[in-house]
Amino acid sequence: MENYLHRDISWLSFNERVLQEASNKLNPLFERFKFMAIYSNNLDEFFRVRVANHRNLVRLGKKTKAKLDYDPKDLIKTIKEIVNEQQEEFTRIFNEDLLPELQDHRVRMLKHTQLDEDQKVFIDQYFNNNMLPYVQPVLLVKDKIRPFLNNAALYLIVVLQDKSRSSNNRNYAIIKIPSDHLPRFIKLPVSAGHKYVIMLDELVRHSIPWLFPGYHIIDSFSIKLTRDAELYIDDEFSGDLIEKIRKSLTNRNIGPASRLVYDRDMDSGTLNFLKEMFELESLDLFPEGRYHNNMDFFNFPDFGLVQLKLPDLPPLNFEPLEGARDFFSRIRWRDYLIHPPYHSYESVIQFFERAAMDPDVTHIKLVQYRVGSQSRIMSALKQAVDNGKQVSVFIEVKARFDEESNLRWGEELEKHGVTVHYSFPGLKVHAKLAMVRRLEKDGPLLYTYLSTGNFHEGTVRVYSDVGLFTADERITGEVAQVFSFLETVKLPEKPFEHLLVGQFNLVDTLTQLIQAEIKEAELGHHGEICLKLNSLQDPYLINELYAASQSGVKIRIIVRGICSLVPGVIGQSENIEIISIVDRFLEHTRIFFFHNQGDPKIYISSADWMVRNLYYRIETACPIYHPAIREILLDLFEIQWNDFMKARIIDEHQTNQFRRPDKDIALRSQHETYYYFKRRLESGSTKTT
Repeated sequence: MENYLHRDISWLSFNERVLQEASNKLNPLFERFKFMAIYSNNLDEFFRVRVANHRNLVRLGKKTKAKLDYDPKDLIKTIKEIVNEQQEEFTRIFNEDLLPELQDHRVRMLKHTQLDEDQKVFIDQYFNNNMLPYVQPVLLVKDKIRPFLNNAALYLIVVLQDKSRSSNNRNYAIIKIPSDHLPRFIKLPVSAGHKYVIMLDELVRHSIPWLFPGYHIIDSFSIKLTRDAELYIDDEFSGDLIEKIRKSLTNRNIGPASRLVYDRDMDSGTLNFLKEMFELESLDLFPEGRYHNNMDFFNFPDFGLVQLKLPDLPPLNFEPLEGARDFFSRIRWRDYLIHPPYHSYESVIQFFERAAMDPDVTHIKLVQYRVGSQSRIMSALKQAVDNGKQVSVFIEVKARFDEESNLRWGEELEKHGVTVHYSFPGLKVHAKLAMVRRLEKDGPLLYTYLSTGNFHEGTVRVYSDVGLFTADERITGEVAQVFSFLETVKLPEKPFEHLLVGQFNLVDTLTQLIQAEIKEAELGHHGEICLKLNSLQDPYLINELYAASQSGVKIRIIVRGICSLVPGVIGQSENIEIISIVDRFLEHTRIFFFHNQGDPKIYISSADWMVRNLYYRIETACPIYHPAIREILLDLFEIQWNDFMKARIIDEHQTNQFRRPDKDIALRSQHETYYYFKRRLESGSTKTT
């Protein structure tokens, strides 16, 4: 058994867990459609970034490829095998599970061949009134007419026969499906108590004879081209980084092809024509079902059938801060932990809004990695400048797929008088930090918020994260050191003793903490490590965990996505157990527990245990000192560890088997976490903070 699983093979196993949720009949129907969308969206990004990178490596010379520790061509072949198998399962779920269940609720999704006469009239009118300017039909002529295929755009390849010729000639044409301009799903008129919906793709198929009146229509097949989205700027160490990123964004949608997906019913002649026409190779070709861009199922109409959705879990008000007359005095008195989306995000927003209005606040600082297009936090920062406060924001413009949004926010904040600092060349800033300086009776005091997630008021509704409000000088002083480094690029004058900070002490301290557990186990004492991560991929720390396992340290890991560590292997990792939870909320929290002779050391962190996070980013891990918060975090880990509904076992074979309950109650950890906090709120307990 190899010591490590390649990160991309492990990631595909994670996406299989998402697909499992789409097939899980315990989930309401429209939630299963949503998981189909998540699976598809994940896979698109994977091909635009990861596979595109491997595809580029294949094109390199032999000497360069010899420096790699894997063969990129072999890896792509393995990826193709796994993805093709998953796509067949995707099609089966859609056709055999979801559509029949939809019909059970008197909702039918029609193909263009299933329309009755009244529906055809409706479709014809819709096409003339809404679609005609966008479909862009083009006859394809090899070596003469080759249109550029936009990234992720949907097209139909049409097989035609010229009516004026007697021979069995085949012509080809391409038509754009205008899903970038029109809804992907169109509701048809209700008939006999049934509701009907049709995809935009089918409207185009129905209208093909209008577009090519001189031809017989033999067949049509859907295709989509995915292009390389990587910007290749992480290693730029000179020049104007912002301008490089700005220029690179214009090239993102015209990069080289990383994948052509096509209807698996396409005949070989048409497929070979496309290969030659668009200069593709076999490695670039991936069969799917009749429809692509299935992330659009996020917007599948629900027809008012709310019983086919999950019941709401409305965020709980965080009363200790949201209802506080003196917001900052509460934080000065003690630390508070919030856990969105179980808790409302209002207390974080109020941290900035109250600071903006507080006459005693002099400074506000923030690290922005991802932020929503509409943001009360950003509005509060602009209001703070208007109120005479000094506001400084560090913006990471290399946050993948958010570069343009971050640049736009940076320009807007600068125009409003905010001091904006931008990315370092060759290094990402991924820490989730905010700080407020306030004048108190006994001198200035710093207040900080440290989180595992971004200051994004949209994703916070579905991303599960924890955040800490604290005025503890052990932490706030070191947060100030991080901001000083980000703003001046001058190394701190004294080492970090409490925060673990990437590029400084993060990896060394994690190593020391693991080795301390090893030492305890070797002395015959109890050694234990518990980790909650998005991804575990760094070979160095994995080796440290293997050494800990071999010394008798008990290790439990909850990982959402990539897991390159191979657990349960005798002589290597038999003391390591790993589970993964996929449910309604995206597990995004990173928490590290070390037994430490019965006095646990607990950290919340922005950092996954990946090479990129540990060695090429500014990350932070914050120690938890407040006893009640430590107790809560330990409780939350145990709740998740005892999940027997949404937890899968990560094993050496990547089988993704669900855990089977060994108790009477099959606990669902995300729901149990919500009611854990709800019970504490109803009991009036302040320990949840």
